[in-house]
Amino acid sequence: MTTSSSKTALTSTKTWIWQDFPICYQTQGSTGPAVVLVHGFGASWWHWQKNIPVLAQSCRVYAIDLIGFGASAKPQPGEKIAYTLETWGQQVADFCREVVGEPAFLVGNSIGCIVAMQAAVSNPDIALGVALLNCSLRLLHDRKRVTLPLSRRFGAPVLQRLLSIKPVGDFFFNQLAKPKTVRKILLQAYANAEMVTDELVDILTSPASDPGAVAVFLAFTSYSTGPLPEDLLPLLACPAIILWGTADPWEPIKLGRELANFPQVEKFIPLEGVGHCPQDEAPELVNPILLDWILERSR
Repeated sequence: MTTSSSKTALTSTKTWIWQDFPICYQTQGSTGPAVVLVHGFGASWWHWQKNIPVLAQSCRVYAIDLIGFGASAKPQPGEKIAYTLETWGQQVADFCREVVGEPAFLVGNSIGCIVAMQAAVSNPDIALGVALLNCSLRLLHDRKRVTLPLSRRFGAPVLQRLLSIKPVGDFFFNQLAKPKTVRKILLQAYANAEMVTDELVDILTSPASDPGAVAVFLAFTSYSTGPLPEDLLPLLACPAIILWGTADPWEPIKLGRELANFPQVEKFIPLEGVGHCPQDEAPELVNPILLDWILERSR
């Protein structure tokens, strides 16, 4: 993995053993409220590298690699671990208890938003608040598929069945994990193409060569059940804030705005011209919003 000034500013990672598996995490900051950052599908704690040092000036910040991703363990699905949002939610809750040692503000991006909410709903004692950055709407969920165009409604299950055939799934993953393909995907997700750097591509592709990475990817692509954001938001016992890049091609802001109707959501803030990963694409917008909200809630 390449080195940059932003990376070297961060301390070396730490390891936490969860259910007998090594989990990688990063931490910075010595005072202030605890904040736990939860990445999206296929990412890792590195996706928060532009946020950790800034938040750590006023908070104790932790960024975790969910099991199956980044530098965390990637056990075979179904043996000891099921790769579900409930599993990851419990991982985050246990992390707050065993590593952080107190309730925390949970900040997620994409699927990480569902994980953060799941952790807060199942374990309300560990969450002070939840910040959602371009929350995954889970449009391919079994309960939502009927709202999609016919091509996506029927195409997704066919693709899921094909990918469950091991040689097909392995081939698909190996093609998808190539730097050239990852760059093309990122250029869709990021409105500002200049933010799609070689470093970012490397961060996302490096873990793909780890043993077990293919099985984790295929396990999640076949996962069309579990909680939806609208299931979890009304059950939150803590406040929430939502930030949404208006140029997100995957999670339309028009649908995202509907989540602001839940009373738990204190603010819905559109980020003009920003894509699916605002914490990395526009940290200069995201960091002050998160800091102001967290510190305001901590008084």
